[in-house]
Amino acid sequence: MKSIEIYTSSSGSTQIEVQFEKDTVWLNLNQISELFQRDKSVISRHLSKIFKDGELEKNSVVAKYATTALDGKSYQVDYYNLDAILSVGYRVNSKQGTQFRIWASQRLKEYLLEGVSINTKRLQELERIVNIIESAESTEFNQLSETKGLLNILNNYTKSFILLNQFDSSSLELNHLEENITYEIDYPESILAIEILKKDLIKKKEASELFGNQKDKTFEGILKSITQTFESQYLYPTIEEQASNLLYFIIKNHPFSDGNKRIGAFIFIWFLEKNKHLLKKNGERKINDNALTALALLIAQSNPSDKELMIRLICNLITNKI
Repeated sequence: MKSIEIYTSSSGSTQIEVQFEKDTVWLNLNQISELFQRDKSVISRHLSKIFKDGELEKNSVVAKYATTALDGKSYQVDYYNLDAILSVGYRVNSKQGTQFRIWASQRLKEYLLEGVSINTKRLQELERIVNIIESAESTEFNQLSETKGLLNILNNYTKSFILLNQFDSSSLELNHLEENITYEIDYPESILAIEILKKDLIKKKEASELFGNQKDKTFEGILKSITQTFESQYLYPTIEEQASNLLYFIIKNHPFSDGNKRIGAFIFIWFLEKNKHLLKKNGERKINDNALTALALLIAQSNPSDKELMIRLICNLITNKI
């Protein structure tokens, strides 16, 4: 659902109509120029460079919206989402970018909470079922084998049902993420790791010499975008967000001639392992083989406009809350 809010800078000198839709914010070129107090040509050059370097995939961060001009006619205008806006802000080193990010993040959180409230009744009903199950173990009702089997299924998978419900309603939250990033993804080391993977797969006859061959500098650009900072703070400030964006961008931006899904999955797991965030407390992997395969295929088939939803889904799976 589309909504429009007015952003006012801390000095009060800048006011911009900001569109909220698809769980992000959208500004056109004129608005970004006004936000950062830079000429449109400067903003345009930065955006072109961002897309050329593979830092962001244009189709994932740009949407066309009908805009009514002064002549009364309606035109299709390019709007850029929060990822693109922040990337430009990083390049122009504007304090306005930090202020806008804080404001937009707060408003998005409010919209997210509003979305969750719409589905409160369904979530409460699922939670009520869980409580019934937990209190039913000692009852005569639970002694019936068929009923017990049903209760076991509900008990084991109700949290998954809640996650699916939140996914359907685009109301997945990002809570309890790990900000202690001890390993920063490194381009030369990643290339070496991919070469080792390639040799292993070729040995098993599961890959050809085309596997892992870079088309251009897109892969390097992806890694730089993951580790970029603004005022000494990561733009993706948690292990889960960095890992999720690595998986997404490698699969969707196709930086390699062959093997993008496998390489994306490999780098994703490798990054989590390097940050000691791959395993549960009991030693099991947070995301098993089947789940990782399903995620890679889901991302590959997903609409670019659903990027933020994909990221939140992956983050939730990593945190193992559900």
